[in-house]
Amino acid sequence: MVFPVRGKSILLIIGGGIAAYKSLELVRRLAERGVKSRAILTRAGAEFVTPLSLASLTGDQVYQDLFSLTDEARMGHIELSRSADLVVVAPATADLMAKMANGLAGDLASTALLATDKPVLMAPAMNVRMWESPSVRRNFETLTRDGVRFVGPNDGEMACGEFGPGRMAEPLEIVAAIERALSDDGPLKGVRALVTAGPTREPLDPVRYIANRSSGKQGYAIADALARAGAETILVSGPVALAAPAGVRIMRVATAREMLAACEAALPADVAVMTAAVADWRPEIALNSKIKKNGDAPDIRLVENPDILAQLARHAMRPRLLIGFAAETDDVVAHALAKRTRKGADWIIANDVSGDVMGGDRNRVHLVSAAGVEDWPDMTKTDVAARMTARIARQLRGTA
Repeated sequence: MVFPVRGKSILLIIGGGIAAYKSLELVRRLAERGVKSRAILTRAGAEFVTPLSLASLTGDQVYQDLFSLTDEARMGHIELSRSADLVVVAPATADLMAKMANGLAGDLASTALLATDKPVLMAPAMNVRMWESPSVRRNFETLTRDGVRFVGPNDGEMACGEFGPGRMAEPLEIVAAIERALSDDGPLKGVRALVTAGPTREPLDPVRYIANRSSGKQGYAIADALARAGAETILVSGPVALAAPAGVRIMRVATAREMLAACEAALPADVAVMTAAVADWRPEIALNSKIKKNGDAPDIRLVENPDILAQLARHAMRPRLLIGFAAETDDVVAHALAKRTRKGADWIIANDVSGDVMGGDRNRVHLVSAAGVEDWPDMTKTDVAARMTARIARQLRGTA
């Protein structure tokens, strides 16, 4: 098999954490693809993997000390930071993220991160409470604005026994993200894409909510296709049972208001694809305790949710190409035409959801734009995503 990244090289920075053991598998998988790895092992990382094991797999010495005369004589830390095509931090601990976000350089790893002129990819790994803490979220947002790419973290059980986002992405997921970062021929390279997917859940009380049948499959397929085409892709996802596409930054939300806030935080973007099935209404009051049966049906007053598509259309940082979805059960094209005008979108992708589309693997859509209506044939959601990505590339880049 011929790998397009053969001959490339990475500088791998290994932070401290139980996930560090995955870095050995990562190096091995990269070597299979002809990618050479050079490693910086932090002092904390050395508590989990040994320099000897890393050196054996990389075929090179392992760098650890900023003030090592021997290491500096062989390759100074500035040269080391710029010697590879890509810098990969796996695991990226809260400490390493904080140092890079705030310009701190107290050891070899943090100094290399600040001195590099190459793109940086981070694979975070930490306790779920740490990942969700305000300070880590601030650092994450800062690094994202600075152009750092992320893969993961994934949901799952932690070594500490807790469950949630914080597990480092698996080695093959990181490899896929590395391949994308190293690819120079993607039609959407340099483009920033925002995608929404899945349903929203509007709480009635602590155990009940209003939602819909959206599976998120179409939105996740679109995010994956955009990332594969080279776009820096941000996926704002409602609650779904799907794994995040490799190389895609995911922001998980529950309600429509949370989704709007996440979308606005993700701007600016060159293209936004609003695939999510956002609840039109929410209960005016979400009770703090469970509603009990007392013989009478509860009186629930609904209020309208924010219109995310329309608000992005009016936003000061409006995406160059704004695409909405119209899931309809009748008069599909007519409703889509009206929605495009009413919402101020460039394109509306209309589809009939009267069957099993919202949970199935196939879709038949109509692309509504200023040029008219295009009726696409029935195809898989993956194929819809690929075709849409090609159209987006043609619109933004003038290439198929």
